[in-house]
Amino acid sequence: MSASAAPIPLDRFAQAITELPLGNLHAKAAELRNSIAHLSSSNEQLQEYANDGDQDCADAIRENNEVIDRMEIRIKLLRDEVENRGFRWGEDEPAIENGKADDHADHSLGDREEIPSNSEASGSAPPARTQGGSLRDEELARRLRDQMDEDMHDNGDGIHL
Repeated sequence: MSASAAPIPLDRFAQAITELPLGNLHAKAAELRNSIAHLSSSNEQLQEYANDGDQDCADAIRENNEVIDRMEIRIKLLRDEVENRGFRWGEDEPAIENGKADDHADHSLGDREEIPSNSEASGSAPPARTQGGSLRDEELARRLRDQMDEDMHDNGDGIHL
């Protein structure tokens, strides 16, 4: 995000995610968790300099923490939306308690039901899977390309978060 761009207000974010498919809600949560991990890593790297009195680094850490807090709230909103639709958030999603992600959550796939891909439904070859039910990189990439192709042919304006 550029310095001049303001984040979407929480109420608009909550409204916008009601229009998203379930998979996109999980993808957005994963994207936010990835950003949080990078910001946390940056904070760890900056902390030494902040401790030595570098005010710019201390300010950057404070700003990163504010962004992390906003992202954790957005993850909570995504979780609430998934659960309001009658679905379970899933064991692979870190638990959000009081707006904070639980880094010690079980990240296994657990007993979740697998959703068949388009190729499975059409009777073509089954997707390449690793043990535990997760997808291999090739299958994940193929599914993303298929989804992007479908999105490109969709005449709707769509919602970009």
